[in-house]
Amino acid sequence: MSVLKSNLVKKTVSGRVFSVPKQESDGLSEIKKVIREKNYLTNGEILLVIKDIDVCNLTLNSETTEHIIIKALTKVIIKPSQNLIDEFYNEIQIDKGACVEFFLLENNWYIVSSDGLKLD
Repeated sequence: MSVLKSNLVKKTVSGRVFSVPKQESDGLSEIKKVIREKNYLTNGEILLVIKDIDVCNLTLNSETTEHIIIKALTKVIIKPSQNLIDEFYNEIQIDKGACVEFFLLENNWYIVSSDGLKLD
């Protein structure tokens, strides 16, 4: 019987427990991040604030990320690296001011909290 080794470790921030990549588990600077890129692939962050660009294409990386909160200060198109969001959507779009929280479960991303989510 083989045992899968996870590249994630548990990290507690403000009383909440998150799974983050082992190589980034020592500092909070890598799990809370401001993104100013047109294309971004998550890497275990727990909080992303996206701003200062017209549009961001964000991919939820199922290999490194299990839980993430995304705050948009611009238009953001969110896609999973594999499977679907809420077992139905290939992508979702959020606009300036919106915030959405995702969990990965059984290789699908689920929206567990949002404000101002726009579904196309």
